[in-house]
Amino acid sequence: MSDLEKAARDAVEAADNAELVRQIAAVLAAQQILGTQPQSVPVPHREFSPTKWLVIGGVVVSVGLVAALFAVAVAIGAVCATACVLVLRSMWREYQTHH
Repeated sequence: MSDLEKAARDAVEAADNAELVRQIAAVLAAQQILGTQPQSVPVPHREFSPTKWLVIGGVVVSVGLVAALFAVAVAIGAVCATACVLVLRSMWREYQTHH
């Protein structure tokens, strides 16, 4: 083998090595980029719980009924207070006219 053939073979081998080094550098750069990005965490699947929703519904209905009863009690109290004021005013006017 001549020196020229040996030099040509070495040049081809060096070019292949340079391409291999370039590919390795690209793979390492991609791994570094992927390593710095946050990994997505899978969200755990929650199972449907009918008991939980029945309890929530029961609480909402109970609170609604209590609020309605409170509103009725306030309305009855307002009617009673108005009737009391009217009766007292009537009695006061009658007292004023006869006295």
